[in-house]
Amino acid sequence: MMNQGHPFLSFKNLLAGLLLLFVVAPLVSKSQVVGIDNWYNRETSPKTGQLFHYLWTDTENSGYSQWGDLFKKQGATLATLGEAATKKNLSKLDIYIIADPDTTTESKSPNYILTSDIKAIKGWVKKGGVLVLMANDAPNCEFTHLNQLAAEFGIHFNHVSLHPVVNHKWDMGAFIHLPDHPMFKEVSKIYMKEISSFTLKGAAKSILSENGIVYMTESKLGKGMVVAIGDPWIYNEYIDHAYLPADFENKKAAINFTDYLLKNSRKRK
Repeated sequence: MMNQGHPFLSFKNLLAGLLLLFVVAPLVSKSQVVGIDNWYNRETSPKTGQLFHYLWTDTENSGYSQWGDLFKKQGATLATLGEAATKKNLSKLDIYIIADPDTTTESKSPNYILTSDIKAIKGWVKKGGVLVLMANDAPNCEFTHLNQLAAEFGIHFNHVSLHPVVNHKWDMGAFIHLPDHPMFKEVSKIYMKEISSFTLKGAAKSILSENGIVYMTESKLGKGMVVAIGDPWIYNEYIDHAYLPADFENKKAAINFTDYLLKNSRKRK
């Protein structure tokens, strides 16, 4: 004869299971996926032949591995999008980062941001996605197609190279007059060198400017937002003090930036 067990224990187990469901479910629903582009930026290392440059997996100076660690510390999941943006693959992301799209000197056949890609990205932002666009100085970034995307949000990257730094004279790349913005909370000095600037219109507004020149901007569209910076900025080389003098606070600004993006992104359902 099959043992039916004690009815009270069965009810108790059921109750415990339901309680676990209610405790775990909110944690899962708040998890966010942060995707880095590896299609429009798809460089290979001349030394190893492996994909590198502004990727989560790149632990050298050229990578974003340390920035990825900041996202993971806040409970986010990292992803890499190695194909063109579509409605389907963007639906899996809460934050999407495009850094330094390839020029013809960086790739024999660059993957440009096309009209269909722009339509998908714009629709995703409207529904609550957070898009991060990080360019570079001229001529180290493909501006034409990047600007076709940025224009949908009132943003235009200028094809210039500003804030040059010569012979490790670090203060040539210093920004010290930082605005009252969450990205710069308790931050007094950051470093960026050789940067493109912005021309803005519509909903776009400056986050960081100097002498009337805009270096960081943001724009809202629907339920989502776009943050654009004229430099890849917080890659491993300059996120901390491996090279930078101790008075630069890129790491603190990077933590603030990470927190700002996560707080403004939609929560996964």
